[in-house]
Amino acid sequence: MDIPKEYPDHIAIIMDGNGRWAKSKKLPVAMGHKQGAESARKIINAAQKKGIKYLTLYAFSSENWNRPQKEIDNLMKLLDYYLRSEKKSLDKSNIKIHVIGNLEKIPESLRNSIKEAEEKTSSNTGMSLVIALSYGGRQEIVDAAKNMLLAYKNGELSIEDINEKTFTSFLYTARIPDPDLLIRTSGELRISNFLLWQSAYTEFYFTPVNWPDFKEENFEDALLHFKLRKRNYGK
Repeated sequence: MDIPKEYPDHIAIIMDGNGRWAKSKKLPVAMGHKQGAESARKIINAAQKKGIKYLTLYAFSSENWNRPQKEIDNLMKLLDYYLRSEKKSLDKSNIKIHVIGNLEKIPESLRNSIKEAEEKTSSNTGMSLVIALSYGGRQEIVDAAKNMLLAYKNGELSIEDINEKTFTSFLYTARIPDPDLLIRTSGELRISNFLLWQSAYTEFYFTPVNWPDFKEENFEDALLHFKLRKRNYGK
């Protein structure tokens, strides 16, 4: 009988509920996002202490571009500030930063911050912090299919070479293992176009706690639920 792992190698989190949290306290949405960034900082530290190898945070989806422009601008500025202010601390903690998603719409200042943070932490060997930014799971699959077709057109790939492993190598997450555990906060029971291909055998943990209120003890509870599950992978 397989012995359940104590901790997952890769945890993905849909950080949901910043707006609900702010509304419940009669605060601007921007304050919810700011408090959400504080929660992210705490959970990154908690994951590192547990020896988690990969932590993926869903920071901004491709659908989030449909939000009010003021909220988008505030989010972009907050993400920019976070990367600039935290990259030294993350580097000192031996954490490697990697951003996935379609960054064409991202402001130039933020793109520069992403490049600097990735370069500064590229040689780190500790936990990989993956930030999904302007990310959409369906678009990722479409982009992978396009790039695979280009490889075939250029003679770099044959029909016989195409299988699940080959397709995976064309995804944004090509060098990142599939998530073992996906956590979603705020009580919503869906994955909202997040890591669609990668989550085929992922364990899900949903909590009603809004992301700004998600603390280390909530993280511990999610890990406990994971530990108690038996993963059969269809066997």
